[in-house]
Amino acid sequence: MENRNRNTAIVLIVAGLFILIQHYFSFFTIAALSFIALGVYKIRSSPDKIGYGILIVGIIVLFSGNFAFILSIVLISLGLFYMKSKQAHRDDSFTQKHSLLESFKRDKEPWELKNMSMWNVVGEIYMDMSLVILDQKETTIVVQGGLGDVDIIVPEFIGVSVNASALVGQIKAGSEKETGLVNKVVWQSPNYETCDQKVKILISYLVGDIDIKLV
Repeated sequence: MENRNRNTAIVLIVAGLFILIQHYFSFFTIAALSFIALGVYKIRSSPDKIGYGILIVGIIVLFSGNFAFILSIVLISLGLFYMKSKQAHRDDSFTQKHSLLESFKRDKEPWELKNMSMWNVVGEIYMDMSLVILDQKETTIVVQGGLGDVDIIVPEFIGVSVNASALVGQIKAGSEKETGLVNKVVWQSPNYETCDQKVKILISYLVGDIDIKLV
C-alpha cells in the first residue's frame, strides 16, 4: 500500500512537471501572474476591495487561458497529497477521498471524527469540533487542494496543532494571522501538550481562506 501510494505520487508529480515545462509561459500567463502579484501587493499594503478585485481578475485570466498550466498544477497537487497523507498517517487506518468539488459541513449534530485526508479542486470545509465525538487520543486531519474556504471551530477541551499554508489568501489560527502571498502558519493551542484529546490539522491550498477559531 505504501509503495503503491508513493509510486502514484511520483507519477502524478512528474506528469504535472512535464506539462508545466512544455507549456509554461505565454503572454496571458505573464499578464495573469502580474495581476495576481499586484493584487497581493495591494492587499498587503492596504486591504480593500481593489486589491481583491485585481487578484480575482488575475486568477480568472490564468485559469481561462492556461488549461495545460492548470492541469499540471492539479497533478502536482494530487501527487503531493498522496505523499503528505502517508507521512501524516503512520498506518493505513484513515479515510482518504478526493473530488473536484467538496462541501464538507459538520455543524448541526454530534459527529464522529477519525483520521482522514481530503483533496479537492474547490472545497468548502466547515467543522464544529464542539460537537465532535473522538474515539482516539490523537486524530490527524489532512486537507489539501486548489481553491478552499476552511472554517474550523475548536473547543477548549481539545488540544489543537495547526500547520496551514496557502500560496495566495489568508490564514488565521488563534492569535496568528498571515495574509497575501506564500502564507504559512504553524500554531498550537495553549493546552495542546496537557490535553487528553488532540487533533493535528494539516491544511494546504493554492488559494485559500483558512480560519481556525478557539471557543
